[in-house]
Amino acid sequence: MRRIAGIVLAVLLIGGVVAAVVAGRTEDTGTATKTVRGVIGSEKAEFFADPEVVKALAAKGYTVKTETSGSWAMDGLDLNGYDFAFPSSKAPADELAVKYDVREPLPRPFYSPLVVVTHRGAAEVLRQNGLATLEEGRGVLDMGAYLKAAEEGRTWQDLKGADKHGELMGLLYIATTDPTTSNSGALYLAAASNVANGGRVVASKADLDRTAPLMRELISVQGAQQPSTDAAFRDFVSGVGNPLVLVYESQVAALLTEGQSVDDLVVLYPDTTVFSDHTVVPVTDEGRALGELLGTDAELRELAARHGFRPQGAATEFTAATADHTTYLTQKLTVRQAPVPTSEVLHEMARRARGQ
Repeated sequence: MRRIAGIVLAVLLIGGVVAAVVAGRTEDTGTATKTVRGVIGSEKAEFFADPEVVKALAAKGYTVKTETSGSWAMDGLDLNGYDFAFPSSKAPADELAVKYDVREPLPRPFYSPLVVVTHRGAAEVLRQNGLATLEEGRGVLDMGAYLKAAEEGRTWQDLKGADKHGELMGLLYIATTDPTTSNSGALYLAAASNVANGGRVVASKADLDRTAPLMRELISVQGAQQPSTDAAFRDFVSGVGNPLVLVYESQVAALLTEGQSVDDLVVLYPDTTVFSDHTVVPVTDEGRALGELLGTDAELRELAARHGFRPQGAATEFTAATADHTTYLTQKLTVRQAPVPTSEVLHEMARRARGQ
């Protein structure tokens, strides 16, 4: 009887182990993820590294591995072996789509306008001299007036009220990234050239020739430029660098929603700007599915808004995420969005601006 009982017990134990293994396999299958690899603009690195984003993507069956690159520099990369590229605007995305024969439409899950971050003292000087209007911690930069001042080579010392702020010295200019490799720097030229060209997109050699001297002036005064807005914004937050810095609104919004602050921060929205449409270039079917998921999944849209991006469409998620930060952020954009020149024209404009 003891031997029989032992055999029965052994069978039950083996059965239990088999059942556990089968259950484990079933569970693994249910949570298995497809690994997709992509090259992204640095401003999206924190979004993809966010544990909540990682978890939300895993729940949909994805593990996403990313590397960062300047948006315009992606054209020089070999994307074979990657599933997607994710530059910060449509122009470099369109170039990549042609290069890799990617079918339209390209997923554009979210966007962000360009803004100029500064401090209260500098913002007040701009206001006193007719270069900006202010409302608490935000305002509007008059691009026409600013470009005129830049063209005349005006310094901070030339501006009324600047003598009260010892940190405001030297030429008046907005610090940007390198327009030949970085999206934000290129889009800055797109907006500035539109204003300089009488509100018309630069589309011909004559337009380029007409606007090139001013574009060169805007870039040459900066000296060495940061390779990404991530580095430029970190410098601004740490209190170093130029008084006026061009960044993405998403970077400011993300900082605020994380509960961080910058002393006497002021966010200026250029009255003529270009929206940065973050555009996925899917090299594989998995890359396309991921790009579409980022724009349609409710949880991922909310997480994108929490990182400061404006989801395409009604973007109620952005309104909710930034409800406590309207002192600095404009939830409903009323500034003019300028059309972006073709990639060929924008490349040539950037090369000329850099003196190449």
